[in-house]
Amino acid sequence: MSSVRRHRTGAATSAPGSLGLPAAVSIGVGGMIGAGIFSILGVVAGVSGTALPVSFIIGGVVAVLAAYSYSKLGVRYPSVGGASQFLIEEYGDGLLSGALNIFQYFAYVIAIALYARGFAGYATTFFPNNTSTFLEEVFAVGIVVLFTLVNFLGSRIMGRAETAIVAIKVGVLVLFIAAGIFSVEPARLIPSGWGEPQYLLFGAGILFIGYEGFGLITNAAGEMTNPERELPRAIYLSVGIVIAIYVLVAVVVIGNLSITALEAAEDSALAEAAKPFLGQLGFTLIAIAALLSTSSAVNATLFGAANVSYQVAKEGELPESFTRKVWSRNSEGLFITAGLVIVFVILFNLGPIAMMGSAAFLVIYAAVSFGHLRVHRETGASPTIIWGSLITLLIMFVLIMIYILSNQPTAAVVLVITLVVSVLAEWAYRRWTGRRLQRLAETPRNDELPKNGQSSRSR
Repeated sequence: MSSVRRHRTGAATSAPGSLGLPAAVSIGVGGMIGAGIFSILGVVAGVSGTALPVSFIIGGVVAVLAAYSYSKLGVRYPSVGGASQFLIEEYGDGLLSGALNIFQYFAYVIAIALYARGFAGYATTFFPNNTSTFLEEVFAVGIVVLFTLVNFLGSRIMGRAETAIVAIKVGVLVLFIAAGIFSVEPARLIPSGWGEPQYLLFGAGILFIGYEGFGLITNAAGEMTNPERELPRAIYLSVGIVIAIYVLVAVVVIGNLSITALEAAEDSALAEAAKPFLGQLGFTLIAIAALLSTSSAVNATLFGAANVSYQVAKEGELPESFTRKVWSRNSEGLFITAGLVIVFVILFNLGPIAMMGSAAFLVIYAAVSFGHLRVHRETGASPTIIWGSLITLLIMFVLIMIYILSNQPTAAVVLVITLVVSVLAEWAYRRWTGRRLQRLAETPRNDELPKNGQSSRSR
């Protein structure tokens, strides 16, 4: 999520056609290689075991299929709202689209809680080993409070630093791969040590939150030079780059450190994995990069993606002033979001939060894919590929829910309650305010484009 803020703040000054392919790819790569890889690696390793690289490949395949719908929908319905707008275009004004948008808002709340927990896990590595869990909660809550104040006061320091942070974290991961690949022990990676196949799939489901950030590229469609060509390329390039980095990181991690050691260092597993070949310096370098990445992800998601969902959930449309004054128009949303994040941070540890986050985003991506079947003629998409995406997303969701029910039943109950609350909240809010969800002004299909110099029209 860490590229959200850079894009959101830049939207006010970027003219249509000013965003090229490299910039769009950087938005996607930055959004995916955010806090996820630093935070969830130990959790997924504890589930997938030495099959961790394969879990990342499977998760990547699911992401590629889901990316197909986002690339088609992003070209047809360009909007800063991204998936929030897609749901409205697909399902129209109704309880379902409204409830899904509220649930997506909760998904971003859970994601921020994950990033805050990840920040706390790495922050405590700079303290003695017997540091209490209370201090970790203080760090997690503190980083949320800090960036709530930053956003409320209107500071753009972090927004201006986003490009540098993306470069730093990707550079650190490339260094990690380059330094560690030569010390990998092949025996650690052989299939005979993978364990039961279902755990490989469970791990793929849990790590989906590390891939979901590619959807941020669709928010930039209106600023691209040629979105019909560049948007799909940017999405697929960014997903491909991230899959390669994730898989190579997983190979280096498993090839250099035991699963027992990774599980023990759950919150700071990536830094721990750097010790065998980079020593304490490598541990510190990864920890600093993780602090930068997780803190910027808290800020970016709080500032951007969560607010998009909040605005759509509350008003049914994005205000015209959105790109200029994000929170100032509805500052209560900032404090509501921060309060909900703190609740999740206090109630759950890193593992359950990661599982809930991935499951929540799988629901949203599956809903977008199913809705795409309703409008596929508008987007020119292949129903076969959409069905492939929908089926794989639903399989991943079922698998992760089975795992959560078996290992973190409280998290499963909270996730279901969150979905039910989303439906009830939408129903009650509609009856109370009479609000309606607004579609974009419809644009002409390819066969309705103006000919012989005629002016364009809306259908």
